[in-house]
Amino acid sequence: MLLKGKVAIITGASRGIGKAIAKSFIAQGAIVAFTYRSSEEKAKELEKELTSNGGVAKGFKSDASKMDETELLIKEVLEEYNAIDIVVNNAGITNDTLLMRMSEEQWDSVINVNLKSCFNLTKSVLRTMLKARSGSIINISSVVGVQGNAGQANYAASKAGILGFTKSVALELGSRNIRCNAIAPGFIETEMTSKLDEKTVQGWRDAIPLKRGGTPEDVANACIFLASDLSSYVTGQTLNVCGGMITA
Repeated sequence: MLLKGKVAIITGASRGIGKAIAKSFIAQGAIVAFTYRSSEEKAKELEKELTSNGGVAKGFKSDASKMDETELLIKEVLEEYNAIDIVVNNAGITNDTLLMRMSEEQWDSVINVNLKSCFNLTKSVLRTMLKARSGSIINISSVVGVQGNAGQANYAASKAGILGFTKSVALELGSRNIRCNAIAPGFIETEMTSKLDEKTVQGWRDAIPLKRGGTPEDVANACIFLASDLSSYVTGQTLNVCGGMITA
């Protein structure tokens, strides 16, 4: 029970990687407050699943790209659990197209949800973590943020921005025992990838040294490490969870 009694906020947890992180945190004894933007039905289903074996969890409708909603989220979580020990900035979207065709709205929407949300939640939780003189902030980036990808200039910029943000926060807050790290997942097989052409997916698998796509649980395991005392001397780092797709 590496996270026993710790209160964690996970944004965008109603499916995929976020859902796996929430389930793994519950299994390790954490109290989980997770956010969703639209599907209350999915959120209620997840809440029921997380609490079915005695876990403590609650879903909060909140748009992480909006500062006022994020500040309200922090207030509500503190009223509910009286602490916030871990933050996982997982909320993210894609809106892919070649730069020549990319609209300003496509650019802004991805930057706001993926990058600005990290600023919003991290800034909003700082007072609480500074008072406690402890905390772990985990930002979900991507290997695309490390090496770029054609047709994803907006997504790559948002995920690369997260890496710079992570390092800066780590330098600012390390003296207060607040750690900040990033995870850069590679090709993770989720509900979204299951809709892709099998030949394309197999081509991606073949190009990965471990010859398989990752699972949401692979990313969740890395989150447990960075959230727990196992990583008490780790901050400002990027953990690539990519099967060897990148080695730098």
